[in-house]
Amino acid sequence: MHEPVVALLTSLEARGLDTDLPLLVAALERLGATVRVEAWDDERVDWGGVDVAVVRSTWDYVGRLDEFLGRLAEIDAATALWNPLPVVRWNTDKRYVADLAASGVPTVPTRFVAPGDDPGPLDGGLVIKPTVGAGSKGASRFVDDPAGAAAHVRRLHASGATAMVQPYVEQIDDRGETGLVHVGGRFSHAFRKGPILRSPIEWEGGLYAREDISARTPTEAERAVADAALAVVADLHGPVAYARVDLVPGPEGPLVLEVELTEPSLFLHLDEGAPARAAAAFRSLAG
Repeated sequence: MHEPVVALLTSLEARGLDTDLPLLVAALERLGATVRVEAWDDERVDWGGVDVAVVRSTWDYVGRLDEFLGRLAEIDAATALWNPLPVVRWNTDKRYVADLAASGVPTVPTRFVAPGDDPGPLDGGLVIKPTVGAGSKGASRFVDDPAGAAAHVRRLHASGATAMVQPYVEQIDDRGETGLVHVGGRFSHAFRKGPILRSPIEWEGGLYAREDISARTPTEAERAVADAALAVVADLHGPVAYARVDLVPGPEGPLVLEVELTEPSLFLHLDEGAPARAAAAFRSLAG
């Protein structure tokens, strides 16, 4: 009987930082899979020898998005790529938030400001970040500082980025964010992420902001909003192998901050059964 070969895509810099990888490797091997951990931009890899390639900690693609999508297209032509390439293309630019909002999903109000566009008023508490980013790179919080906010928009525009302008949700300071992880189309577990932008950011390996993560049981309202967001994803793109829906507490209920379908940490260590659930979902993709 053929043992499936599962490739988990990472980056050279992220190998030692991705806490999900060793848990996934061990759980997949227990299911009889042969596991290869490969850097997405390693040109020596023979993707034709892989039954399924699962995008995981490819966190260094920011600033190399065209190269990243081009390499995934090559992998997609050689083997089964998950999440699928159209999903990754859509999800690596946070303008997808507008699609969710247009479909009625409660989202954090967002203005997208392309280079050359007027950002409009920049009063009050704001978060401004690029639409292509990971690990909080390029994200800054401003409190009653229109000049500083405008300068940050200009910096993003100078780099060629489109800026997204959102109100800072004050309730995050007390409750934090709630992340809901789904694998194989089913809810797996959830976690709390403490506020990141309230104080100066500390970086892990220059790839992502250091995070305060702990297990959390989501509310029924949070489960419902996450399900609504993933239903839109399914309508637009079909099934996905994994998803992480990050919610913040709005004044009238949970709001979607992001739906991460490309390279989210799944924080598998927070739930005893999570590695096995993720491994079973990924193993099934190989047939």
